[in-house]
Amino acid sequence: LAVVLWSLSGPTGWLIWWMEALPAVLAVALLALTYGRFRFTPLIYLLVWIHCAILLVGARYTYEAVPLFDWIRDFFGQARNNYDKLGHFAQGFTPALVARELLIRTSGLERGKWMIALVILSVLGISALYELLEWGAAVAMGETADSFLGTQGDIWDAQKDMFFALSGSICALTAFSRTQDRQLVRLGVTGAD
Repeated sequence: LAVVLWSLSGPTGWLIWWMEALPAVLAVALLALTYGRFRFTPLIYLLVWIHCAILLVGARYTYEAVPLFDWIRDFFGQARNNYDKLGHFAQGFTPALVARELLIRTSGLERGKWMIALVILSVLGISALYELLEWGAAVAMGETADSFLGTQGDIWDAQKDMFFALSGSICALTAFSRTQDRQLVRLGVTGAD
């Protein structure tokens, strides 16, 4: 709530704020509505909170103008503010573990290569859908969408965004699958051992 209030306290523009913050608002609402019937692991709630904070920072400043990443750009002599790459990495990282947990708990699919493939393909599908939504916004809004797109003149921005989501999903599965499995056992999920 504190991050939401801070983000709302002076966004660059209200339309951009809503476009950037809407996924965070929807995710929190969905998790709140399902908490009594389908409780995720604490890891998922933590990662969703972090991901929402990333989205809300981007919503306040726009992804191409987050001050800390302006400083990083200038300090390291980079050509652009790369905060959006953090956002797209998170767009792969968090959904990968959410998808993994949903598959473990609802599909009966065994852990292994097929589950990993389905999770990664799901993340890439989400990332591609987001890039299509950005393209649709650009067509509908014209130059007004530049702050939402955040391409900063990079013609390969959409492809790089999808690569960062892919990288995030691989990192998440590599780093946190065992932690998630232990938390699933504590929740009493059968077959999580």
